[in-house]
Amino acid sequence: MKPIQILPQPNPEVLPFYQSPAACGFTSPAADYLQETLSLDQLLIRHPAATFFARAQGRSMEGAGIFDGDILIIDRSLSPKDGDVILTLLDGELIVKRLIYRNNKPELHSEHRDYPPVKLDSEQEITVWGCGD
Repeated sequence: MKPIQILPQPNPEVLPFYQSPAACGFTSPAADYLQETLSLDQLLIRHPAATFFARAQGRSMEGAGIFDGDILIIDRSLSPKDGDVILTLLDGELIVKRLIYRNNKPELHSEHRDYPPVKLDSEQEITVWGCGD
């Protein structure tokens, strides 16, 4: 039996990446060594100067794969378009919703059946802080 190998603590900015796929069925006789590093910044963030993180709260976006406590990557350089998930400041509250246009009017939709759409009107103060990518 091979002894267990302990890898050194990774640099938090550059994480180890194994190119050999991780089998979800039968084990693979593939090589079990580190082949390169992976920067999550390079993989997940296209516009670093315009990107920030926010933590999701609540259940309204579960249908979009966004769960309570998830960390969201928000890119302020993207222009929101119909169907995008956006982070917006609506009447002083930060919310995450899907932007949908109905009859050329914007609505904010949840991805959970228990939460109705927010139909925007001229009385509401709304600022889009960014989009997910």
